[in-house]
Amino acid sequence: MAGRGVTIRDVAAYAGVSLGTASRVLSGHPATSPQARDRVREAVSALGYRPNAQARSLRLTRTQAVGLLLSDVRNPFFADVAHAAEQAALGADYVTLLGNANENVEQQDRYLETFLSQRVDGVVLAPQGRGSGSLDALIESRMPLVFVDRTVEGIDVPSVTTDSRAGLDGAIRHLVAAGHSRIAYIGGPQSISTGRQRYDDFVEALPRYGLVNDASLITFGDFQEESGVRAGNQLLSMSSRPTAIIAADNLMALGALAAVRMHGLRLGADIEVIAFDDIEWLAHFDPPISVIAQDATAVGRCAVELLIGVINGDKPESVVLPTTFIDRSAGVVQ
Repeated sequence: MAGRGVTIRDVAAYAGVSLGTASRVLSGHPATSPQARDRVREAVSALGYRPNAQARSLRLTRTQAVGLLLSDVRNPFFADVAHAAEQAALGADYVTLLGNANENVEQQDRYLETFLSQRVDGVVLAPQGRGSGSLDALIESRMPLVFVDRTVEGIDVPSVTTDSRAGLDGAIRHLVAAGHSRIAYIGGPQSISTGRQRYDDFVEALPRYGLVNDASLITFGDFQEESGVRAGNQLLSMSSRPTAIIAADNLMALGALAAVRMHGLRLGADIEVIAFDDIEWLAHFDPPISVIAQDATAVGRCAVELLIGVINGDKPESVVLPTTFIDRSAGVVQ
């Protein structure tokens, strides 16, 4: 293992310390114990670890590169966020190194370690959670960081998120006005802030329209299409099935639409599906799919603007952007 292929994660594992502790020892941070320093130095010697030359520069120069790590590049929402972020970065003379976490903590950690070793000037991150230490190591390195779409409890960094309340309220109001009383919900992972917020906002809106929170009408996926298929099949196999489904992201909505087709149901006549995120292809269904829209372009652009502020020593406030319900059955925005 000795030599160039050895990573800081290998050093931490060999020394029996956390990734953050290994990072602090190697950067000369004083907040480490003598025992930890000895173990890390022994691991460095045994493994032949060679820190990246740019890391040894201790950020005396800028690379004019920023890291952008998103949850799933196959998700059209995040693809739009990435494009907007890249263009905003180029406009400020930065190039973007794009990473795909694939809704996976281990893959997130691997990219964060790479961003650390490459010494990018800052990172825009849609976090999967704290991970196994790489996010903490990134923060302890004092690398400029901005969260996008999601946040992590207990980590205070600037963020760009959206407020789902108005969009979900409009969707439920529309469905109740159309005569729906059995409204199902496919939520995202409750370990992710976006999944929790959208679920909470859905449940909080129900009483305003005379609806009760029926646990049998609520199921959860992982923000990916296959989980939407499973959730849709579960809901549509009920003896008293729902007449409407709200999905907490566009990929799970696509899965739910596939389940509707599998069950031989007609959109608009037998069931209505509403998707979170206004993705272009949803407008081309017959009938078109109503959506809860958020401005992906504004999300990506704003995240980079905040990051550049942090890089330049500013302390920008977090930004919360609105959502809007678009009723395609009537061709109007509510």
